[in-house]
Amino acid sequence: MRIVSEHELVNVLGGLMEPSPRVVTSGNFATPVRALEILDATVETYRLFILNAQQAIPTRPDVVHETPFVGPGMRHTPGLDYLPMRLSLVPRLFATTRRPDLVIVHTSTPRAGKVSLGIEVNILPAAIEQARSRGAVVIAQLNPRMPYTLGDAEIDTDMVDLAIEVEQELPSSTPHEPDDRTAQIGEQVARLVTDGATLQLGIGQVPDATLSRLQGHGGLRVWSEMVSDGVLTLERAGALDTDRPITASFLFGSAELYEWADANPRLFLRRTETTNDPSAIAANPAMLSINTALQIDLYAQANASYVGGRIYSGFGGQPDFVVGALHSDGGHAVIALPSWHDKTSSSTVVPLLGVPAGSFQHSVVVTEHGCAHVFGRSQRAQARLLIEETADPRARDELWQAASRLGLTEALGDVATDTA
Repeated sequence: MRIVSEHELVNVLGGLMEPSPRVVTSGNFATPVRALEILDATVETYRLFILNAQQAIPTRPDVVHETPFVGPGMRHTPGLDYLPMRLSLVPRLFATTRRPDLVIVHTSTPRAGKVSLGIEVNILPAAIEQARSRGAVVIAQLNPRMPYTLGDAEIDTDMVDLAIEVEQELPSSTPHEPDDRTAQIGEQVARLVTDGATLQLGIGQVPDATLSRLQGHGGLRVWSEMVSDGVLTLERAGALDTDRPITASFLFGSAELYEWADANPRLFLRRTETTNDPSAIAANPAMLSINTALQIDLYAQANASYVGGRIYSGFGGQPDFVVGALHSDGGHAVIALPSWHDKTSSSTVVPLLGVPAGSFQHSVVVTEHGCAHVFGRSQRAQARLLIEETADPRARDELWQAASRLGLTEALGDVATDTA
């Protein structure tokens, strides 16, 4: 790794041979803002590959945004190139159809011949390896404020060609107290958690509300795509198994969480191929996958990706963890969501999705009204449970009528006895 000035970096970027290079960079809260500013001022046209962009990134007609998981920084880009794909399979893209021509990562400063990818590991090790195998350039933005996390986050400085030094405060999220409805959903989900269970939690207030109600548990484990401040709360409450490291692929939380993560042997950040491998997920005891959705239909299909027919996020790791949890001994795949969308005054439990499903065949669906244990139930029983246990009362009559049109209310006598 050679540390260069910003002027030297401009010269290197200006010499890129590809007419429209694919640039893979750190996402979530780890975006290397200054390095991307230099890239954008130097390279006329390129493709920017980033996961869950949280903040302003270069946006102009000659920059194509491509991603399998859309964040707010890309959500309204007219030329967005969305790639529908499970997160576990994204590294395969870098070896086949979406090879990186340049990788720009946001790292810690060096320690003992290594730098750390810090709060974002995810798909980056695969991107770096593919770039190195093809002779493509790997650039690091070295930041003394980036925590030095362990595991697959650590990379030899020999894997980095050039680096610039930029001290930059990391963006973070501020935990919020859940409203009454979210708190009720968290309480319902928490009842499904037993001592010794393994937890995976997605982004959002519902997972955080669930974690806040688990402080009295013991021996809990964490195998997750993401770790937030709720996990830190469990760690401090003594609810986690201290013989098992907390395993995740990125951090999404406060400055306090980042400080706790620095050189912490209790936390291992792993690459996507490990954290999101359904067989590795299934190997965890009583794996409880807790995710949210925008809608659930009467066939128990979840829409976690689309709003008004437009892509809002993407598959992410949800289908990976649903499959893994269902194959875990004592595992559950939970979808938790509010039953009613206040802004549109509409039910989130719908007759049939009008957009592609993000995941399906969950074992439990939870709203503030209750839990529908749908695993192993017939199609008709699933519909009945979703209407009776999870739908807002304002929507139930309409949902029953829709269920009848869909043939999901026939032989009600048989459905009523379906208690397996």
